[in-house]
Amino acid sequence: MSKQRVAVIGAGPGGLAAAMLLAHRGVDVTVFEKQPFVGGRTSRLEVGEFAFDRGPTFLNMPYILEEIFEETGRNLHDYVEMKQLEPMYDLYFDRGTRQLSMTTDRDQMYRAIEEQFPGNGEGYERFMSEQAIKLSKLMPVLQTAHDKLTDYVSLRVLKALPFLSIGKSLYDVLSEYFTSEELKYAFTFQAKYLGMSAWECPGGFSILSYMEHAYGVHHPIGGVNQLCHAMAKVIEEEGGVIRLGEPVERLLMDGRNVTGLVSGSVHYAFDEVVIGADFAHAMTSLVPDGKLTKWSPTQLKKKRYSCSTFMLYLGLDHIYEDVAHHSIHFADDYELNVKEMTQELKLSEDFSFYVQNASRIDPTLAPPGKSSLYVLVPVPNNLSGLPWETLQATMTERVLDALETRSPYRNIRQHIEVMEALTPEDWEAFGVYEGATFNLGHNLSQMMYFRPHNQFEELDNVWLVGGGTHPGSGLPTIFESARITTNLLRDRAGVGR
Repeated sequence: MSKQRVAVIGAGPGGLAAAMLLAHRGVDVTVFEKQPFVGGRTSRLEVGEFAFDRGPTFLNMPYILEEIFEETGRNLHDYVEMKQLEPMYDLYFDRGTRQLSMTTDRDQMYRAIEEQFPGNGEGYERFMSEQAIKLSKLMPVLQTAHDKLTDYVSLRVLKALPFLSIGKSLYDVLSEYFTSEELKYAFTFQAKYLGMSAWECPGGFSILSYMEHAYGVHHPIGGVNQLCHAMAKVIEEEGGVIRLGEPVERLLMDGRNVTGLVSGSVHYAFDEVVIGADFAHAMTSLVPDGKLTKWSPTQLKKKRYSCSTFMLYLGLDHIYEDVAHHSIHFADDYELNVKEMTQELKLSEDFSFYVQNASRIDPTLAPPGKSSLYVLVPVPNNLSGLPWETLQATMTERVLDALETRSPYRNIRQHIEVMEALTPEDWEAFGVYEGATFNLGHNLSQMMYFRPHNQFEELDNVWLVGGGTHPGSGLPTIFESARITTNLLRDRAGVGR
C-alpha cells in the first residue's frame, strides 16, 4: 500500500511542526516554501556579519514544543540550546526615567512592586493565584478544535465559561488587581502579541502575562529562528522533503475538493493539503475565484486584523552589557498610542517600542565585541494607507532619536555599522495580508468557532495551521494548532493513523 501524501504550504513554525508530526507518523510529507529559507516570519535575517530574528523573539511555554519533539521520540534540547532569562524583561516609563524589572521570582517581584507601587503587591499575589486556576480551565479549550457551534455547550467550554471574563477587556481584568496604571500596562502589554489593544482584547487573555510569570521567557541560542531549523532537521530525518524557493501558485481543485497544487510549471497530486501560510494571503492568492463564500476576498476585507510593526535591525560595534535582553518602552500616553494605532490607523507622535539586546548572552549573532540589536515599533497595518515608501526614512530617524533619548541606548548612532529597516509594506510583500503581522484580530467574533477552522470548512482535503486558525497567534498557540490539526487529520481522514 502506498503512503498517504500530504503537502504543507509554508515552512513557518506551524507548518514545520505539523510536517514533523506527520512525517513521524509515516506520512509522505512535502513542504513547499517560497523563500530560500525556513521559518517564515520566524526566520533568520542576516545583514553583513550580523544575524537577527526576523520576527518573534519572545519564547514562553517551551514545554509545548518539547512535547511535540517527544512525540517523535526526540529531545528538543538535543537540537537547540535554550537559556531562561532572569529578569524576563525591563519596562520603562516616563521617557525612560523609571524602570521595572519583571521576574519569575515571586518574592522578588512582590518586593519590586511594593517598592515602586505601594499597596499593589497583594494584587500581584492574587493575580498569580487566580490566573493559575484560569489557565487550567482554559487550556483544554485552547488544545481542542472548535468547528461546531455545539462545542460551546461542551463540558470543557462550560467549565471554562466562568473564567473567560466575557464582557470585560484585558485592561478591565487587570484593573481588578492593580490601582497603578503602569502596573496595568505591565500585565496587559502582552495584548500586542495578538496585535491588539488591551482596551479591546478579550479579558480571557489575562493568561498571557501569567504564562510569562509562571513559565518564564526563554532564548534559544542563535535566536528563536533556531526552533524552525530544528524542526526542519527532524522532518528530513523522518524522510520528509522540504522544497525551498518553490512557491505554490494555486490549489488544484475538482469542485470544492482539493486534489493537489501547482508550483512552477509542475502539477503535484496530494491526498491532503495543510496550509501554514498566512491565512488571508493564502485564501486570496491560492484559491481560484468563486470557490469561497465565508472566507472570500470580499469577506476577508471586512474582517478585523492585527496591527503591523516597523522594524530596525542594527549591527553595532559595541555591546550594551548593562541593558536587559528584552526591554519595552511605553509612550507617555500609552492608551492614546494604542488607540491611534489600532482604531484610528495613524502613526503616533509619541510611540511605544521594544528592543532585544540578545548579544549580551548570545555570541553567535555578531562578531566578538559587537552586537545585533532588534527594534520593533507597533504601527497600523496597511489598511491605514500610510505611504511607507516616503515614511521609512523619517520613521527610522524618529526611532533612533527615541533610542538615544528615552532608553539606555545613548549615542547609538555612533555605534551603527549596518542597519536594515522593514515596514508594513515589506511584511505584505513577504506574504502577510495587509502587513498585519499578528494575523486576524482576536476579538470574540473571530475566535474559536468563528475563526477559520483547523479542518477548513470551505474546501475538502484542506487543513489549517498557524496564527490564522484556532487557537490563534503566538508561538505556543501556533504549535498547539499543529497538534490539533494533525490529530484531526489522523482521526477524521485516517492520515498517519
